[in-house]
Amino acid sequence: MSQYSKKAQKSVEKAIHKEKRGELKSGPGGKGGTVKTRKQAIAIGLSEARKKGAKVPTKD
Repeated sequence: MSQYSKKAQKSVEKAIHKEKRGELKSGPGGKGGTVKTRKQAIAIGLSEARKKGAKVPTKD
């Protein structure tokens, strides 16, 4: 069984896609600059999924 829900997987997928195109921004309101690594993109995707109420493990 997957530890992430389908909703969370979609959120991460969208974040990675945006990062590849250079559109994903970090920080509150996207004012922190462009995301440079895949790891940052995954973290942002999981964070957005948590806010939407998807099944995602808690941050350590």
